[in-house]
Amino acid sequence: MKIAVLGAGAIGAYVGAALHRGGAEVSLIARRAHLDALRCDGVRVLSPRGDFVARTHATDDPREVGPVDYVFLGLKAHQYASCGPLMEPLLGPSTAVIAAQNGIPWWYFHGLSGHPLEGRRIEAVDPRGAVSHVIPVHRAIGCVVYCSTEIEAPGVIRHLEGTRFSIGEPSGEISARCVAFSEAMVAGGLKCPVEPNLRDDIWVKLMGNVAFNPLSALTRATMVDMCGHPGARDLVTEMMRETVAVAEATGCHPSVSIERRIAGAAKVGHHKTSTLQDLEAGKELELEAIIGAVVEIASLTGVPAPTLRNVYAAVDLLARTVAMAG
Repeated sequence: MKIAVLGAGAIGAYVGAALHRGGAEVSLIARRAHLDALRCDGVRVLSPRGDFVARTHATDDPREVGPVDYVFLGLKAHQYASCGPLMEPLLGPSTAVIAAQNGIPWWYFHGLSGHPLEGRRIEAVDPRGAVSHVIPVHRAIGCVVYCSTEIEAPGVIRHLEGTRFSIGEPSGEISARCVAFSEAMVAGGLKCPVEPNLRDDIWVKLMGNVAFNPLSALTRATMVDMCGHPGARDLVTEMMRETVAVAEATGCHPSVSIERRIAGAAKVGHHKTSTLQDLEAGKELELEAIIGAVVEIASLTGVPAPTLRNVYAAVDLLARTVAMAG
């Protein structure tokens, strides 16, 4: 099995290292900041489950790799539309793309036979079809990440917790290509269930992201800070309630209660969300997939989501103000 990891950051490099350990032929496509270390020393994974090193091919030029069986996409969702020049050399006739992203994916309403919104494009995550042009929906395999990693140094990935990467076809089919990729991930020591209802998993994770990520950027607060502040906790609860209502309007039923979701977030402690980390690092914020698309789906389904709309307006203004200042 030939796999390219496009965006070999904290999650991408960790997955690539695990797949290599399991016997797959892996190429990491990484930025220059990490490339020399990856080429010289491989990926060094530091994990409570055991440290290991994976010496696999690393490059910043996907033309060196050529067509592969799978592309594991480790980029942020807002980078998908511009990744065409990197993606194109990797695509053969049957290449599948595993999109490990936060929030609502660009393929969300595709493959829903008989659904009133089947095939509907979500502009927030697929503006004017730009992402679908780069990654056609027939190539897409969804992926919900339940894993936390960070780059400790160039080429060094610290695995903090979690090894589950749930995957699934937009159609809900248990396809041969999903099963084969799952087996490769399991061979590398990861959990990779193939889910017939991956959208339910998407909403379970999104319940937390939709509230904590934008609020952390607006307040600079950590997870435990937001959960421990009575007013902020009430705000999080209301955002989650509205999100569940939007999910149910599309036919999904998140299996985790709001109380349990907040309790789990509180246990994370003084952790900064990825959105707050990006804000502090001066990077573009991943807002459209996390909250913008939820607001758009609320409009499409007639769900009144006033709290989500207000928070989205505030955090969108923050992102625009920071971008203008930078």
